[in-house]
Amino acid sequence: QVQLVESGGGSVQAGGSLRLSCAASGHIFAINGMGWYRQAPGKQRELVAAITDGGTTNYGDAVKGRFTISRGNAKNTVYLHMNSLKPEDTAVYYCNAPSRYSSGPREYWGQGTQVTVSS
Repeated sequence: QVQLVESGGGSVQAGGSLRLSCAASGHIFAINGMGWYRQAPGKQRELVAAITDGGTTNYGDAVKGRFTISRGNAKNTVYLHMNSLKPEDTAVYYCNAPSRYSSGPREYWGQGTQVTVSS
């Protein structure tokens, strides 16, 4: 099992910045990259950003150029630096850790952290 704990959400005005953190524990050896997803009320969960173990990043179109994903030195922590926030960025943000086991892949999710951007 992998446990993911997010922190850093909150309320901010449009144009502001926030940094989200996610710390993984448990079967860290099995983690194969980490990422952030978000879900706004009435909408499907969508990719925000992902980073591989090798450092390759991938961003959702809505956040390119504004958000940056990074991992800590120990690779069990992932950060999401969010700049130039817009009201449409308001959502619950979830940390994600796809993991590989000999028995097959598994997806782990954090409990989510609320980000609210006011205009």
